[in-house]
Order: sequence, then structure tokens, then C-alpha cells
Amino acid sequence: MLFRSQDSICLGRIGAPHGIKGWVKLISFTQPRENLLQYAKFSGQLDGRTIVLKLDGSRPQGKGLVGHFTGYDTPEEARVLTHMELHVPSEVLPELDAGEFYWHQLTGLKVINLQQEYLGVIDRLLETGANDVLVVCPVDDNLDGSIDDQERLIPWLPEQLDVKVDLDKQELTLDWPSDYLTQD
Repeated sequence: MLFRSQDSICLGRIGAPHGIKGWVKLISFTQPRENLLQYAKFSGQLDGRTIVLKLDGSRPQGKGLVGHFTGYDTPEEARVLTHMELHVPSEVLPELDAGEFYWHQLTGLKVINLQQEYLGVIDRLLETGANDVLVVCPVDDNLDGSIDDQERLIPWLPEQLDVKVDLDKQELTLDWPSDYLTQD
């Protein structure tokens, strides 16, 4: 799972200090989680300014990850980084195969069914274990609002739902009836 902030992508965040040499716990939003360790340089916000962090050591630790950033060599120095999001420029992400998308590319897309009904906008994606789920929120716009005020949870099953993604138009079209599991 990746989160977007303009042209940078949030791949994770920094947890609490770990040990006595400035190491910190790393919370990864990537799949698999170890993919976070492929990046050596991150940006983050500290006291309202953007700083660059260089990851100079990292490793899996139990069920999580730990890392060390250059210049943060004690637990006290590393503690100021706690909760900081770790961003990379979107252009450094690996290219995907045709028909594959990063979550941040889907967030914000208009969702339209085969009957040309505007169901809403993808707010986020949920990991459920069996398959991911699109959370489609209604849009209240006098000119271009969704067909109703229903939030929809739509399984991410591209082949079964005949999903077509057009990033240029910012649209996702799929075979999903507007009245599926809605309450009137």
C-alpha cells in the first residue's frame, strides 16, 4: 500500500527508537514490507520543514524492520524522527507491467459502471486478505455528482469485474450494479 502527497509517495513511517545506537523501528507500507529497504534516501517533515534522510543501515527484525539514518546516532537524536512519514519521488518507483497499478494511482479516480452511472470516487483501498477492496465515496457536486450518497466497497477483482483504468481521464470503469448491497 502506497500513499500520495503530490509528486512524492509515502512508503512508510518511522517508529520508536530501537537500541542504543540511534536505530529506529520502520513501519513499511510496501508489499512485501522489505521493499522499503530498497531505498536509501527519503524525505520527511520535521518542525514544518522538509529534510532528507539517508538510510545507512537496515534489516528485518522479528516481524518488522529496523533502520539507521545518517546523523542520528543516539536514541535521543533518533526520537525526533518518531512518526515521520518516509517519502520518495514517484519517479523512482519501479515500472509496472501493463494492467498493474500502484494504489496511489487509483486513489481519486472516478468510478463508473457499465451502465454509465457515476458511483463516486476511490477514497482508499483496503487490504482484506482474500482480495483488496476499493472504498468508493459519493461525490456531492451540483454539476458532476455521483448517482446517490452511498459509500461502496467493491472488491478489486479486475478480471471478474471487467475493470478498465484510464489514468489520463482519471476514470475506472467496471461491471458493478449501482444497487448492489445498497440500503434504501
